[in-house]
Amino acid sequence: MKIYVKYFASVRDLMGKDSENLKIEDSLSANELWKSLTVDKKTPTRVLVAVNHEYVDKNFKLKDGDEIAFFPPVTGG
Repeated sequence: MKIYVKYFASVRDLMGKDSENLKIEDSLSANELWKSLTVDKKTPTRVLVAVNHEYVDKNFKLKDGDEIAFFPPVTGG
């Protein structure tokens, strides 16, 4: 199945790109995808995940055509 992945802020810096189209296996969770994409990288301790513009749990199962975004927790003041 095909998905579109977007990276924001420090996660974009870590990945060296802001987005990519991927072909992945069926029934992959958001967390499994993150682990496979960052296997050789030092990752932040916490990353937020959104699928199709909605926050999701790390165990969310991806579907064909999903847009998934990874970004660091947001702070403000």
